[in-house]
Amino acid sequence: MKKNTGIIAKILSAAMILLCAVPLCSCGGDSGEKDIKIVSTIFPSYDFARNIAADNADVDMLISPGADSHSYDPTPKDMLAVNKCDIFIYVGGESDVWAEEILDSADNPDMIVIKLIDCTEELYMEEGHDHDHEHAGEYDEHVWTNPRNAMLICEKIADALCKVDSENEETYKANLASYNAELSSLDEAFKQTVANGKRNEIVFGDRFPLIYFAKAYGLEYHSAFPGCSSETEPSGATVASLINKVKEDKIPVVFYLELSDGKIADTICEATGAKKMCFHACHNVSKDDFEAGVGYIDLMKKNVEVLKAALN
Repeated sequence: MKKNTGIIAKILSAAMILLCAVPLCSCGGDSGEKDIKIVSTIFPSYDFARNIAADNADVDMLISPGADSHSYDPTPKDMLAVNKCDIFIYVGGESDVWAEEILDSADNPDMIVIKLIDCTEELYMEEGHDHDHEHAGEYDEHVWTNPRNAMLICEKIADALCKVDSENEETYKANLASYNAELSSLDEAFKQTVANGKRNEIVFGDRFPLIYFAKAYGLEYHSAFPGCSSETEPSGATVASLINKVKEDKIPVVFYLELSDGKIADTICEATGAKKMCFHACHNVSKDDFEAGVGYIDLMKKNVEVLKAALN
């Protein structure tokens, strides 16, 4: 999905010319728009930002609800949104190389950029883990799956807001303290769930973008694919190995990810009698959940409950 930086620069330039040529009706005081603009590429950081900024900023998410973030292509409108925003939040890994290219072409020296993978220590995939389909040197981009990392990300967002809007600094600090208290409670709930479990291994009949989560809580994991692999069908040997693992260790639950078809988990469950359950990596949410205001905390609380079922 690598793009030519020159092409993106030309698209952005053309979009800016069109924007300047067309009168904008939304710039008036009655539009309801806020002075501060935050753009996030994905759902977790979008949700963190809207909780910390509250009513003091317009927070936009580039990836549409229900869409696969790994197949996203920015539109000229998206490029303009990034170019004009005060704070831009993106992952910073292989899945959004396009964001780096937009930033290289942007004409906004005052923009504060937050790269999620820079907010915490990177975890690398382990060579030979799970049927040799993880390789040393590849890292997991999904830093937000560990609530402790989410706290660090939220601190970066609050710091950025305080810089662009110092008049409301106390509000942002208070919102951060309140939200991080919820994340801390979530972290404690996961720790207690693992401590009280009969086992410490989980099985995913799906991809596994949860290394940060598993390492944080000392969980052993087995999956059909690593990370956010582009593979769509696991080998017969992989499925057979997962089926044997579930049978041998009497694992009661096989997980699949949100917005996945869950077919691999179905196959494993049919062969073992295990229960199929959804575990949210929080990449994105469905359109219905988005419109209902479902947030990261809500999804992770559901994860606490399904993890209890898997470990007992």
